[in-house]
Amino acid sequence: MAYDEYLQERINSILNEKRVQYDARKMMGGLVYMIDDKMCLGIVKDDLMARVGTEDYDELMQREGARPMDFTKRPMKGYIFVAPEGIDYEADLEFWVQKCLDFNPLAKASKKKS
Repeated sequence: MAYDEYLQERINSILNEKRVQYDARKMMGGLVYMIDDKMCLGIVKDDLMARVGTEDYDELMQREGARPMDFTKRPMKGYIFVAPEGIDYEADLEFWVQKCLDFNPLAKASKKKS
């Protein structure tokens, strides 16, 4: 499964401009951005995968292109898929990236494999 490489370039540009240290990893058939050893956001096919938590979830779901992240056919709490029409404009993509960055300090890190 391929992912949108142009979206990758756009996200890289935003993160670099904000001087955010990140590690981009191919995972789940797409690309995942790890920040502080936590999954922060990613790309699955043409969609942005946004880890935003549950506090503003219902409000964020009202934005154009937003839908529950149902990667496993069960919605994952605190994660949203944003379709291309919801991130066409740079301001919209920057909004979503910032929401993910804002939530990242509150997110729990995955357990390390021993």
